[in-house]
Amino acid sequence: MPGPDPQAAGQSVSARPPAQPSSDSGPVQDERLLAAAARVLQDAGWEGLTIEAVAEAAGLSRVTAWRLGASREALIASLLSQLGQDYRQAMWPAIVGTGTARERLDRAIGALFDVIDAHLPLLLASDTVFHRATATKINFNEPFTRLFEDGRIDRSVAAIADDPAEAADLLFNTACWPYVHLRGRHGWTSARARKRLRGLLGRSLDPPSPSRAPG
Repeated sequence: MPGPDPQAAGQSVSARPPAQPSSDSGPVQDERLLAAAARVLQDAGWEGLTIEAVAEAAGLSRVTAWRLGASREALIASLLSQLGQDYRQAMWPAIVGTGTARERLDRAIGALFDVIDAHLPLLLASDTVFHRATATKINFNEPFTRLFEDGRIDRSVAAIADDPAEAADLLFNTACWPYVHLRGRHGWTSARARKRLRGLLGRSLDPPSPSRAPG
């Protein structure tokens, strides 16, 4: 699944996220609390994600936050659930839309960038977020795997790995984490990061031209 090793990415052990939230944690529905939790994550990371901090950021008392169903585990589970739902909705048009596999792959990459922008504080807090979000029953590589499989059929996509699943894993991580880092740590605009990364990725995804095809 997506996501490099935390220590390889320079992330300390203390900065790692808490244990997987319990499946018994009910979802937090209040948008004020969810938005506040994202802000706290952006400012203080996982260690700073407390009910007190989230309630203060939302302009609520701790008691009110608790009555609205907020616990640390429930907030984390709700943020991960939102990420999974948004990802599924964003990817669907690229999977079922018209065009070659290569054209739809471009749309899928754009959709991935859209989701990252919408959930940037969460993704900046840990590079294991997509692993943790698998509790939402979503395989984040699957849309890309399907598009690489389609590319084998219509021959519009280069084979960048030995099989579609490996190609999907490679593309997801090559597109996702540099975009997160450039947007969140270097302050690049969305347009700038997308243009530069697409420039790097584009040629590797294009199939060989007929003049370069082995004969």
